[in-house]
Amino acid sequence: MTSIQRILLSTVSASAMAFSAVPACAQADGGSELGSGDDIVVTARRSEERLQDVPISITVFTQAQVQNNNIVSAGDLATYTPSLTANSRYGPESTSFAIRGFVQEGPTSPSVAVYFADVVAPRANGSTAAGNGAGVGSLFDLQNIQVLKGPQGTLFGRNTTGGAILLVPQKPTSKLEGYVEGSLGNYDLRRVQAVLNAPLGDNVRLRLGVDRQKRDGYIRNISGVGPDDFNDTNYIALRASLVIDVTPDIENYTIATFSNSDTNGYYPKVFYAVPGFYRSANIAAQIARTSGGYYDVENARPYGFQKIRQWGVINTTTFLASDTVTLKNIVSYAEFEQKQAVSINGDNGYDPTTTPPSSNYAISTEPAPGSHNASQSTFTEEFQIQGRLGDDRLNYQGGIYYERSEPLDRFQSSYSALFLRCVDITALQCTNVRGQLTPNGAGGNLQGRIGNVSIPRSRYHFRNFGAYAQATYKFTEKLSLTGGIRYTADKTFGTGAAQRVLFPAPNTPVFSCALPVPLVQGGTSAQVLADPMRCAYNRRATSKKPTWLIDVDYKPTEDVLIYAKYSRGYRQGSINVSSYGLETWGPEKVDAYEVGTKAAFSRSLRGTFNFAAFYNQLSDQQLQLGTVACQPADLISRPVQCPFAATPASGIANAGKSTIKGIEIDAAVSPLTGLRLAVGYAYLKTKLKSATIPTPPPGFTALVGPTVGGPLPLTPKHKLTLSGNYTIPIDDSLGVITLGATYSYQSSQIGNTSSLVRFQRLPSQNNLNLNLNWNEIAGSPIDVQLFATNVTKEKFRLNTVGGANSFGFESEILNPPRMYGVRVRYSFGT
Repeated sequence: MTSIQRILLSTVSASAMAFSAVPACAQADGGSELGSGDDIVVTARRSEERLQDVPISITVFTQAQVQNNNIVSAGDLATYTPSLTANSRYGPESTSFAIRGFVQEGPTSPSVAVYFADVVAPRANGSTAAGNGAGVGSLFDLQNIQVLKGPQGTLFGRNTTGGAILLVPQKPTSKLEGYVEGSLGNYDLRRVQAVLNAPLGDNVRLRLGVDRQKRDGYIRNISGVGPDDFNDTNYIALRASLVIDVTPDIENYTIATFSNSDTNGYYPKVFYAVPGFYRSANIAAQIARTSGGYYDVENARPYGFQKIRQWGVINTTTFLASDTVTLKNIVSYAEFEQKQAVSINGDNGYDPTTTPPSSNYAISTEPAPGSHNASQSTFTEEFQIQGRLGDDRLNYQGGIYYERSEPLDRFQSSYSALFLRCVDITALQCTNVRGQLTPNGAGGNLQGRIGNVSIPRSRYHFRNFGAYAQATYKFTEKLSLTGGIRYTADKTFGTGAAQRVLFPAPNTPVFSCALPVPLVQGGTSAQVLADPMRCAYNRRATSKKPTWLIDVDYKPTEDVLIYAKYSRGYRQGSINVSSYGLETWGPEKVDAYEVGTKAAFSRSLRGTFNFAAFYNQLSDQQLQLGTVACQPADLISRPVQCPFAATPASGIANAGKSTIKGIEIDAAVSPLTGLRLAVGYAYLKTKLKSATIPTPPPGFTALVGPTVGGPLPLTPKHKLTLSGNYTIPIDDSLGVITLGATYSYQSSQIGNTSSLVRFQRLPSQNNLNLNLNWNEIAGSPIDVQLFATNVTKEKFRLNTVGGANSFGFESEILNPPRMYGVRVRYSFGT
């Protein structure tokens, strides 16, 4: 039996169970407070539809669910969503997502696009995956959050292979209302939210919101150097929305957003020293010093920070041209800036054998003066037409999409120190504490020294164009066919210019280009210092692809939907000028097959049962490959492959072919008055069928990728979420008291494939969250909530950094400890 046959058989069986459940539930005793789907409206197909009528696998969160589950960052969504995995390797502000095994690695375009008010998140190309996602403060005052699974390329702005996350903000209403909310908790949590909605006349409505949060970090720095803690929270987010009814048929809706995050940065913990490396004893000593506390680390820098600033404006104009035709124009502009100064690997080079003794050195980075690690503007323009024909049997929509992204700085640039003791890295006041380990590299290029400062400069330009059309035809009231097609043209181009600085004597910099001649012009130290563009090189990537969708859905009853669909997904190629030898890559594509059913039962026993099964074939897959840099001994023993020691990094190549298959279940039921039970489950089986690893460029001895025959990164085979909420039966005059609990389980998975094989598999995760809500206390407009996350104090590794092959040690990202607090809200309005 083939995989597709098994999936089809599973779906038929699940559908049969759903049908048989409906009459049985209708005979059950007791009331219910659970909706059947009638009250949940989604925009997954760019128009408002009832959730249970949309032939797409979707998980939806209302604002109340976001608040009750204490979802404060984008990564928290993954805890409650089957098939969604968050990669928080670079911190919650830089979270990227994987759905059904489609992963974004490093500088690739997102496999899961995040949209706020129908506009894709602003781009950013830096040293981390920051940007391209839900920034801080995006998750307050929302109508809902919709997680769409599978390729969504025919209707949405950017093509993606994995899916889309839609953040739908609350729209201004005609009521004078709002709320003020304050939160306190452990780790000195302090959070204030406030929203004001006000009509400014019969045709103008305004909504203002602010979200301010601070929390101490849970990673404790015991070195006595730099901040006391890391992984802290400190941001402010502002939002203003204005709706103007220009005429009865024309609405203009504008949203302005601003957020600023200023933290000590996200810090990993060193846990393993590779035997035989020149720093093994040094790293082993650091591991011993931090073994006293699970969240204890050591920092070598006198300061650490991560600053992310983001703002944008979205304007949507909707024109009801007739009873059956609607025109819509969505235009936006946004800017994203990131500055980061932190040790990405978490090492502290305390070494009593250095001169002077106890000097500190580490692998660290910080932005160049007047520059950013990432800095990009994004402009988008989309025009849509939606309509109905033939007694509403044919619903259609089409549109044109354009996106342009430009650098804000002439170059985004940073200073990265490798095994140096620097008093001021940007002033190049550094000492090579390890000294000259080997003679100079071949050609006298002074790159035999292991300690150096790298100064990469880069700028990126993106152009994206798409034209799409999609239509649904109802053959009968029960049977419908949907077809969609899109043509996309993408172009990325940019410039890189990387200098390398060595220190033959303290505070005596010697400049060269990080890449050798003839790849760049090069020159003497004085020439490269005076003109960094002598190290410049240009790269470009273009791609053009059609994508499509065909979908059949059948409704045997009003509350049951069965569907089957096939879609072609596509993710654009791109460039990373900082990945020497792997600067460009092409598009990847996926053929996605899905069948599913959605059932709602709403008599005595109310609830929903949604099931989906899918099979994907992925080709020209964009794989992240780790690099193994030439070591000092290689400069002499392997001069052809190692004419110099390249800076360790990672790169992307179209190297893989994979299959992804699985099932998803979302179900909820209210068996008793006041009791709501829900379950979400995903089974995922992925396999890298083949990988064509390219030859490593000079300066590297090997490229390391995922294991052929093994699973893809960030694809746990099992993921389960169980939740229950019970409203205590008390007199209405006292208010509403609800107890809630959520348990989530995620099986082990492959993490960072650049790590040593023994550390690639991440452990399983168990998590229990609790909340107690008392709303409308004694008939007042006051709500109080007690919340706790990771109640059982589970400890596990979220991911590894992946530095063992080149740096001789490995670091890990740790999950947050138990967090708890109290939240009080005062609501007002008519």
